[in-house]
Amino acid sequence: MNDVISLSKDEARKLILHHQGLFAVSRGTGVKTTLDRIQHLGYVQIDSIAVVERAHHHILWSRNRHYRSQHLQQLLEQRSIFEYWGHAAAYLPMTDYRFSLPRMQHYHLGASHWFDKNPKLATEVLARIEAEGPLKASDFASADNKSSPWWGWSSTKQALEQLFHEGRLMVARRDGMQKVYDLCERVLPRAVDLTPPTETEYGRYIITRFLRHQGLGSKEHFTYLMREAKSAIYAGLDSMLKSDELQQVMIGEEMFYTLPDALDCLNRPLKQGLKILSPFDNLLIQRQRAQRFFDFDYQLECYLPESKRRYGYFSLPLLWRGRLVARANIKAERKSSVLQVNEVYLADVGPKARGNFLAAFEEALVEFAQFNGCETVSMTSMQLIEG
Repeated sequence: MNDVISLSKDEARKLILHHQGLFAVSRGTGVKTTLDRIQHLGYVQIDSIAVVERAHHHILWSRNRHYRSQHLQQLLEQRSIFEYWGHAAAYLPMTDYRFSLPRMQHYHLGASHWFDKNPKLATEVLARIEAEGPLKASDFASADNKSSPWWGWSSTKQALEQLFHEGRLMVARRDGMQKVYDLCERVLPRAVDLTPPTETEYGRYIITRFLRHQGLGSKEHFTYLMREAKSAIYAGLDSMLKSDELQQVMIGEEMFYTLPDALDCLNRPLKQGLKILSPFDNLLIQRQRAQRFFDFDYQLECYLPESKRRYGYFSLPLLWRGRLVARANIKAERKSSVLQVNEVYLADVGPKARGNFLAAFEEALVEFAQFNGCETVSMTSMQLIEG
């Protein structure tokens, strides 16, 4: 077993950021580069909120300025990616499809996805799709299709989602943000590997995928929102430690793990530009992890009542000089083609650095406006607020 190495928090942040690929040089402009980014990250979260460009596009653009929103549709049509579950709804590489099978089996054997199963309705839904081809939830609309308290989903939508999580249906495409469901055998490429991984193999995959884009992690990080995979992850961790495929790292009094060659990046300088990130970005989707390594206490407040919001409906984290230093309320006013910048909350920008920060922020806003299809940036309502 490898000797334990100690790292400072600064070194840990550097390790994480190098692996995130946020400042990687974009060597390609086409769809292949987008696929490379998805394969590196392991998953890209999907979200429907459109205050600015949606999360799945934002996350990929943050790592490739040549990214175009049509790339995802092209990759879906090519069957190079598929939609399933990372820790939430996500696009994943088709080459990883077989590692979704354990989760599908978990639901197929009896687990329900947030709501009660309805086997009779599921059978009817499946039969219609088999006979008619790809269908949306709205194609099943009827007077008896009552909504439930869960996001107002109809009983048919719940049945579709249960079948989706069981691996009996797939998302063939989306019309806007509406899922179009079809039978798996009509969506999957013929050559896709359908071999279920062993428990240890599954755990090794989860750990390796995490470390590939996060740099280092703990048991808690590996098992985040993956309760059904805990035993597999522990088995994979034990296997990788015994075969010296992991390097143990101490940061303060806490134990973390990284891949043996990952530490080489600490010898390379880290680019110091400013990035406007999605709240769903892989860098900070685990909020406690962002707090631990970046001292950044972030919460997405769109799910809170307005009276309980401190930073606004959809504040965007700002990464600058290797730290998460602020959050900004930015909205793409699409009718007027204006990117509106409102409050900017400074968490870690001292008075002496403020001028340089604002210059970097303004430069980043120009690119961000273009990405959002806006012609101009309005900062007339911008307020700088400490906190």
